[in-house]
Amino acid sequence: MKKILALLTVLLIITSCSTVPLTGRKQMMLVSDQEILTASLSQYNEFIGSAKKSNSKNQTEMVVSVGKNIAAATEEYLRNNGMAEEIKAFSWEFNLVEDPQLNAFCMPGGKIVVYTGLMNIISTADELAVVVGHEVAHAVAKHSNERMSQQLMTQYGAAILGVAVSNRSAAVQELASTVYGVGSQVGVMLPFSRKHESEADYMGLVFMSMAGYDPASAVGFWQKMSAGKTGSTPEFMSTHPSDQTRIANIQKYLPEMQKYRTNK
Repeated sequence: MKKILALLTVLLIITSCSTVPLTGRKQMMLVSDQEILTASLSQYNEFIGSAKKSNSKNQTEMVVSVGKNIAAATEEYLRNNGMAEEIKAFSWEFNLVEDPQLNAFCMPGGKIVVYTGLMNIISTADELAVVVGHEVAHAVAKHSNERMSQQLMTQYGAAILGVAVSNRSAAVQELASTVYGVGSQVGVMLPFSRKHESEADYMGLVFMSMAGYDPASAVGFWQKMSAGKTGSTPEFMSTHPSDQTRIANIQKYLPEMQKYRTNK
């Protein structure tokens, strides 16, 4: 029986593999786009319905403008690389919310929220593009789907293939209340893994470059984020590599980014 379960587990992993755009990393996907969107949308609507949106017209317009530019460049990349179908999963939304945290987050489907605390250290559209590009990358790489899939596999194992999980949607909804629980101790969402965060750093540089923003601004932005720490690590950075590693990686990626630059 154990051998059968092991075989089923291997089969599940093989048949549920997906590939992350740009990086080519293989990932396990047990949760469909529709399942993840349904499971997370109610949590997002609850948050955004109770959140206080910023009354700064200029900053809000900057968040929306940078967001739309990066989303448009990202969709163009997907269309040009045989992934036009992926665009259907996105319904982009960009909000600036009153909160002193140095934080931003992305929900599945492209629901991105930036906190005003983060805007206090952002001085240019290029620096904001570092944040938005990073969050767009989480959505494009489907890190939420992957994380939910990992949790399903941990909780149900090979049983996810059969009658032991007769109502998988209910299982996904149950996990979503934990992953996207509004008011949890870690903010709106549980933090992504360090692997996901590093991948989003790289992909975000590519997407912001495609949209015409200067990827070199990422070095100064992350230096300011590091300097902004006051005893505890901001949630936005909690699972990232160390400051020195992140900045070193960004500097290593910058020459490659030149091929993605536009003159917008």
